[in-house]
Amino acid sequence: MLVLGTANRKKGIELADLIRPVGVEVRTLADFPGGFEVKEDGDTFAANARLKAAGYARRLGQWVLADDSGLEVDVLGNRPGVFSARYSGPDATDESNNRLLLTQLGDTPLEQRAARFVCHIAVADPSGEIHAESDASCRGRILFEPRGCDGFGYDPLFEIVEYHRTFAEFGLRVKAVLSHRARAACRVIPALMQLADAKKI
Repeated sequence: MLVLGTANRKKGIELADLIRPVGVEVRTLADFPGGFEVKEDGDTFAANARLKAAGYARRLGQWVLADDSGLEVDVLGNRPGVFSARYSGPDATDESNNRLLLTQLGDTPLEQRAARFVCHIAVADPSGEIHAESDASCRGRILFEPRGCDGFGYDPLFEIVEYHRTFAEFGLRVKAVLSHRARAACRVIPALMQLADAKKI
């Protein structure tokens, strides 16, 4: 069994679908009573992914896959970065984060709104030791207003330039090929398969 270290339902669904080829039972934090959080105080996506994977693994006594993902906007000095999920404050929502981002970008021309989504994945054993990691990114740009109703987070604002569509307009099937999370998951699957073959997960 492999636990996905996220309380975000949409992210959990996305990750579970991405690692389906491994062929192991997958659960999320929602399957375990007595909710708790791991403090994400790392200064990089990699550090936070490791903190989450190790922290949840030790607490649950299970193998855990955790990711830390976020948006980096060039003209904002790579903000929101590791603060992407809580960019607009401790009670941040997707909508409030998107509003703040658009406010900060203001009337910055489209050609100067380059950005990238970044994902780092870490896999920890029940003792908290990290056994596998991967990372990936996906480049695009931030539009002036949201488009599309699928996805979550900054997806409605993030346009893949070559396709003239946002992540929220693609739907899960296409996003599962192009996204930063999909690419990072693809890179960690060989290690997960080795762990599955060894009956560790």
